[in-house]
Amino acid sequence: MLAVVKRSGVTEPFSRDKVVRGVRRACQGRPVDEDALQQLAQQVEETVRASGYSEVPTGEVGLAILGPLRALDEVAYLRFASVYRSFESVEDFEKEIAELRLAIAAKSEAAAKGEAGARTEAKAKDGTAKDEKAGGRRKAEGQT
Repeated sequence: MLAVVKRSGVTEPFSRDKVVRGVRRACQGRPVDEDALQQLAQQVEETVRASGYSEVPTGEVGLAILGPLRALDEVAYLRFASVYRSFESVEDFEKEIAELRLAIAAKSEAAAKGEAGARTEAKAKDGTAKDEKAGGRRKAEGQT
């Protein structure tokens, strides 16, 4: 059985429902459906179980929530992170938003490179096929 050790020292069984309830509050008013919340809770449980420990502190559960929530909805992520990390000022939000923007830019850049690479590869294959056809014609015509 997987257990969570609360800050008070009390131990309780891990609960996907509790994860969903916490994340649902952060997602209030956001376009996030119940299935997505259930999948996130499953991911969190899998991540926590993968640690190999039968008892984990609540902080580890919170960390396991942040990544999937960030991918699911950035506004909900900021809401959750602001509580989880105890944001105390506008600067805390600004710093987190700046990090989100960097991550988004890096992701967009990687996607663009992937698309460009795929186009280049397709062109290369297309050019190779043309070269092979031309080479075949030259051989047939007695040219090399």
